[in-house]
Amino acid sequence: MIKINKYNFSFLAFPLRVNDMSKFARAINEGNPLEFSEIGNGNIHTGKKKSNEIKKRLAKLSDKELELFNSGDYTTQKQLAFLSVCKAHKFIRDFMVEVLREKLLVFDDQITEGDYISFYRRKSELHPEMENFTDRTKSAIRQVTFKILEESGIIDDVKTKTIQPQLLEAPVINAIASENKEWLKVFFMSDMDIENIN
Repeated sequence: MIKINKYNFSFLAFPLRVNDMSKFARAINEGNPLEFSEIGNGNIHTGKKKSNEIKKRLAKLSDKELELFNSGDYTTQKQLAFLSVCKAHKFIRDFMVEVLREKLLVFDDQITEGDYISFYRRKSELHPEMENFTDRTKSAIRQVTFKILEESGIIDDVKTKTIQPQLLEAPVINAIASENKEWLKVFFMSDMDIENIN
């Protein structure tokens, strides 16, 4: 029997939030970790949840990616923050590669409700942890997934859901490729373009 890794939906507590991630990473890099209340806008419990999620995402970046995240401009940070979400949350990675990338490769840039529902149903058959979710949780997963896609510039906005082609600068491509070229698929790179990276 094939073992399926469980999906982790902790992203519900924290969409992309590039600025928060950057502030957190910079503070750690400088040896001045932020207080939980500072991260949670005065709420220690919220701050702990956010901190745990940020730490999990930053830990998924390679040394090169993390270095680039700390030194890069906003666009670079946004792309690497999104990469960290895909690495930490296979549900979003699978949606990107199995649905959005496939659509864009056949020049279809519109995500429909049906696209998401079909994907969700397919995955819930493989992931028993999704079977007992309430309608409220299912709705939150959908909303936050699309919020992350909007914040990262993968789609134009959560209403029209038009997929946006991604342009990666050479340093970002090289940092990702030096660890594992396959991750470039979350930015819609074709198999041929990935193969041609030295």
